[in-house]
Amino acid sequence: MPMTALKFKPGIVSDITSYSNEGGFVDGDKVRFRFGFPEKFGGWEKYSPNQYLGSARRLHNWVALDGSDFMGVGTHLKYYIEEGQTFNDITPIRVTTGAGDITFAATNGSTTITVTDPAHGANEKDFVTFSGAATLGGTITATILNAEFQIASIISSNAYTITSSVAANSSDTGNGGSSVVGAYQLNVGLDVTVGGTGWGAGQWSGTTSGALATQLAEALDASETAIDVDSATGITAGDLILIEEELITVGTISSNTLGTGGGPSTRGASGTDAATHADNTLVRLATGNADSANDFVGWGNAASVTTPGAQIRLWSHDNFGEDIIINPRDGGLFYWDKTNGLGNRAIELSATGTYSGETSVPTIAKQVLVSDQDRHVIVFGCDGLGANSSATQGNGVQDPLLIRFSSQENPVDFFPTATNTAGDLRLGGGSTFVQAVETKQQILVFTNKTLHAMKFIGPPFTFGLQELSKNITIMSPFSAIAVEDAVFWMGVDTFYLYENGQTIQLPCTVKDKVFLDFNFEERNKVHVGLNSEFTEILWFYPSSAGTEIDKYVAYNYQERLWYYGTLTRQAWLDRGIRNLPQATGNQYLYNHEIGYDDDGSAMTSFIESAVMDIGEGNNFVSIRRVIPDITFAGSTSTNPTVSFTVKSKNFPGGGFEQTGSGTTERSATTPVEKFTTKLDYRIRGRSFALRLDSTSLGTKYKLGTPRIDIRPDGRQ
Repeated sequence: MPMTALKFKPGIVSDITSYSNEGGFVDGDKVRFRFGFPEKFGGWEKYSPNQYLGSARRLHNWVALDGSDFMGVGTHLKYYIEEGQTFNDITPIRVTTGAGDITFAATNGSTTITVTDPAHGANEKDFVTFSGAATLGGTITATILNAEFQIASIISSNAYTITSSVAANSSDTGNGGSSVVGAYQLNVGLDVTVGGTGWGAGQWSGTTSGALATQLAEALDASETAIDVDSATGITAGDLILIEEELITVGTISSNTLGTGGGPSTRGASGTDAATHADNTLVRLATGNADSANDFVGWGNAASVTTPGAQIRLWSHDNFGEDIIINPRDGGLFYWDKTNGLGNRAIELSATGTYSGETSVPTIAKQVLVSDQDRHVIVFGCDGLGANSSATQGNGVQDPLLIRFSSQENPVDFFPTATNTAGDLRLGGGSTFVQAVETKQQILVFTNKTLHAMKFIGPPFTFGLQELSKNITIMSPFSAIAVEDAVFWMGVDTFYLYENGQTIQLPCTVKDKVFLDFNFEERNKVHVGLNSEFTEILWFYPSSAGTEIDKYVAYNYQERLWYYGTLTRQAWLDRGIRNLPQATGNQYLYNHEIGYDDDGSAMTSFIESAVMDIGEGNNFVSIRRVIPDITFAGSTSTNPTVSFTVKSKNFPGGGFEQTGSGTTERSATTPVEKFTTKLDYRIRGRSFALRLDSTSLGTKYKLGTPRIDIRPDGRQ
């Protein structure tokens, strides 16, 4: 019987049954389509051996006048400018204390240092840098103290703990002297979304913000009822304390012992389990704190989460000339001046010395961008004007639908006058601004329900605003992208395209695959990237399996095909100034489309067809061999390989009953490429599917039109 050519339809179709998609592909990973045929993704490797801190969710690349190649990197902990593979921390300073406001206290044998600073305003995991400190007298020297620290825990509104690189000794009795200065960086953001308020919101067992706290003075076993702590100040009999996940009712107090013979403490209160706790473990007051405004909320009680802290830390940024303006979402506006160098931090936009005439600069916003054509700084979801034209800040009241723009060529002049082009607009639909995307002709502005076009029209109005679409949705603040004058975006249950004045829903063959396996609590992490070399738009999203991004869905806008796979990338930037696309993950910056491996390890890639049969499936078939049609062109391995697997089943609702695999290996490249000529199988079934797997180093493959020796083999 003659061989049968397997001519597959391009793209992955997973939203219909496998039998309905006969001749197509139903599944794949790290496979793209070019000219209608599947091929393996390009690989990636670390751009820099250096790591940054936090989860980096936004990138911005620009070049200074002297040719310096800068990459802005915004994480949930810091903001960096990368240059020459080095990540330079330019995170703005929130506040700097006066000399002597800060004192230190160490405990012999412990690396934990208590820092006292009235009304410090810091949160757990914030960063603070000390200077001017003197030695505490022993191992905790001035050199150790005068450094950057990440705050380990919050004791109260006036105290917190840090961790020293060495343990204190008995000589460490000083307080650091009267010249200590603390520079607090912006409060860090969340890495995991906190969804709403009420029981269960925030940390399990409540929130620790500002709660009175101390430490165990010695190890505590599960049966002890007398609990020795470093300080019992502020704790009274009957209070509830929390040690790790155990709640304890405090008995009578003697000195720094909670619970004595006259009234021992009750272990494992409120349904928690008594447990063993190590020396120096944090002890937090759950109920009874006199500082009730910042009290710890105990297990089973309502926990409040403030609105600014409910969402993950996201950054927007844009360069103004060779400088950069940055905005932590729902935070302030900050300016980094290139002339000050990478050793200097970004400062409040209103405080830049490069520009004069600071008037009504917004103090809170959801996004900032610089209009490329007309050089206005545009701020979205911001606060309104200050009281008058001499005010240097906005009014501090955030309006989620307000748009304000500076005067042309002056990023700090936001108060409109007859002699400048500053002004404001207010969106008329939706309840909150989500994202703005600049195209060649206009800026598209998304609310949670509407789409608007913002265009430069010149004086006296400067910008005009037109509603384009109602009743659309958008998934996240970074889920829309412009390709020339077309804009693509992910909605909450479908994909959209705006082009030539029309908004349409994009037909998507993998929509159910994406949205039925989606962690909507982490939807703000969704981001979109362009891979222009392959005309691909990639949306990276968190599946229902976890809280972090682990999957992507790709749309080839030239061939109008969809495919998907697994990849952990928290931000993506297309090639442009740099020759390769770059993306973030695992606290590294990666080059993409370089080689065909996973940073030196083999990249797993596969493509699987829908089931096929002869005729209407009346007969069983026998499969004896497959003639591969593949090219390994571009592989870096001398002998790249792929595996061809043939699987058979008898009924649509049944599983695959027989499986046979064979390896195709390249043996020569000249004068023509040579590889395994045939693969022999002994497979019988009513229908069959073909799967191609790549798990070897240095392998690139592209599948063509394989032939299969398939013969009728009876009706039973």
